Amino acid sequence: MSNFLPELLQQLFNGLSLGAIYALIAIGYTMVYGIIGMINFAHGEIYMIGAYVGLVTLSAVGVQGGLPVWLVITLMIIVAVLVTAVYGYAVEQLAYKPLRDSPRLVPLISAIGMSIFLQNWMALGQGARDMAVPALIPGAMRFEGGSGGFEIFIPYARVLVIAVTVVLMVLLTLYIRNSRMGRASRACSQDMHMANLLGIDTNRVISFTFVLGAVLAAVGGVLIALAVGKLNPFIGFIAGIKAFTAAVLGGIGSIPGAMLGGVILGIAETLAAAYISSEYKDIVAFLLLVLILMFRPTGLLGKPEVEKV
Repeated sequence: MSNFLPELLQQLFNGLSLGAIYALIAIGYTMVYGIIGMINFAHGEIYMIGAYVGLVTLSAVGVQGGLPVWLVITLMIIVAVLVTAVYGYAVEQLAYKPLRDSPRLVPLISAIGMSIFLQNWMALGQGARDMAVPALIPGAMRFEGGSGGFEIFIPYARVLVIAVTVVLMVLLTLYIRNSRMGRASRACSQDMHMANLLGIDTNRVISFTFVLGAVLAAVGGVLIALAVGKLNPFIGFIAGIKAFTAAVLGGIGSIPGAMLGGVILGIAETLAAAYISSEYKDIVAFLLLVLILMFRPTGLLGKPEVEKV
């Protein structure tokens, strides 16, 4: 029992770093749904592409190129953001814009098709095998805990994940609240037709939403690749499903809800893997979602939709 608290703190930290990645991806889902009422199931693949672009950038720069590590990581993130922003815009133009007035099932099928296409596109281009990512941020903080000699292990790479996520969340909140595009996005989420009548370029807002979601997912992809040390073309599907679960858990359409849902889901998964079995972590995560939807269908921070007549 003397090691219970240190072990719990270790698992909470692990869950927080995992939940931070889920939150970055979940925001893309919740922003798109909040504005056009559709789910972008190709969003997980944008996250995967961001991780691959970061690795390709790292290979081009070279680990031994003499550049400081912080500059290499910054270059990885910048290039990944630029490339995935193009992908996010392309997904919106190809899979959603022509189908906005169609029944909701049609763009949903289109998004799933785009997801499968992007998976295979990357598998053909980079190979379907696991690829190793060099450890640019080795080392960890270590703290002694408990009388049994248990050591709390906090890798610097995962500290970076949490720190960057917190900074991005704060910047996103300020941008959505205070910028002109942020106010336009909020207006479109409340009433798209009225926003259009008031002179807001709703097409531009929708495209901006896809691009912004892609940017956040790309940052998450680069960071998790550095923290885990490997990737493959199929990591986006699993991460996308988990992030979608986090968005629904927190309240689809709510940005704070996506953040909260990501953290809760990450911690729940980690605790389940540590204290039950790693084989049951997905079961526990989705069981949590079922319970939340049974007792609060709108999610933790979601609001009931008011039908406009």
